[in-house]
Amino acid sequence: MSPFISGVGVILSLELRQRVRTTSWYILLAVFVALIFIVTVLLSFALNGFGSVDNGAAGVYSTVIYFVLLLGTLVAPALSGNAINGDRDAGTLATTQVTLITTGQLIMGKFLSAWITALAFLAAAIPFLVYAALAGQLRASTIIVSIVVLALELGVVAAVGVGLSGLMSRPLFSIVVTYLVVAALSVGTIIAFTLGGLALQTTATQVSSYGIEYDSSGKPTSCSTPEEFEYQTPRFDLFWGALAANPYVILADAVPTTYDSNDQPTDLFGYFKLTTRMAQIPQDVSYSVNTCVVGEFDQYPDSPSARSVIESTTPSWAVGLATHVILAGALLAGAWARTKTPAAKLARGSRIA
Repeated sequence: MSPFISGVGVILSLELRQRVRTTSWYILLAVFVALIFIVTVLLSFALNGFGSVDNGAAGVYSTVIYFVLLLGTLVAPALSGNAINGDRDAGTLATTQVTLITTGQLIMGKFLSAWITALAFLAAAIPFLVYAALAGQLRASTIIVSIVVLALELGVVAAVGVGLSGLMSRPLFSIVVTYLVVAALSVGTIIAFTLGGLALQTTATQVSSYGIEYDSSGKPTSCSTPEEFEYQTPRFDLFWGALAANPYVILADAVPTTYDSNDQPTDLFGYFKLTTRMAQIPQDVSYSVNTCVVGEFDQYPDSPSARSVIESTTPSWAVGLATHVILAGALLAGAWARTKTPAAKLARGSRIA
């Protein structure tokens, strides 16, 4: 075993032992398991009533995965946001730094500890995921991709917390900023997408006509004069890229979509993917609605199926995931530069021993 990995293992072991000793950690896991159990049971009964082929098991599986991601992003900042500056405040960081442990080993050990702690929630949800996967006979690709992307996203949140704890002096401030970063990625991207689309609008024209008199077969014998309407429509297609950085969108966009007999998604991943992919399609600026033709039944524009929309639009999960990894790596690198010894300059009030 290389000296670097050995040093990382020492820090990782110390960090995990400290977390395991706390009773609150077990209480938190127990509450999480109870919530997952309640969600699984309620969804199983609720989705079973829709008469789907898999009795709603695919929907249960995707919901549990999203629930783990939600709770992981809520808990991970509190566990990782004070990983370095918390030790500095407690006077234990300098004690570690005077040993043979390097700064890189220290940063990596604390990051892996925070990541493994977040993955404990995924491990606790495995029984429920296995039940949903077996009941719904899910494809292996769906299971593998969803778990891998979920684990990577939890790692990104852990890296952001550890990185900010090394860059900032105050533990409380770094924890709050970590939550703000997570909120910006989860909620801020949706706000930016919505406000951007509403701010930049274009004029659309709609032409419509309707039947005035009909024969016995239901076909119009006379039609109204076509009426033209102009209205403002948002340009969400110009801002859909903001959603690429959303962790929930990344997860949905990465998982292969399964369809029912009507070409509709069978799980929450597919519906999230469909919603974000539809945002890529530009709004028609001129179209006809219910155009009346004498002697013919009323005509309505055809709507594309969910499968055709997803297959004809651009996946963005790779770009979003790469952005998250670059952000996490940059923050960890910044924490290393700020924590390395000997320190050339320290901020006023910094504790070193």
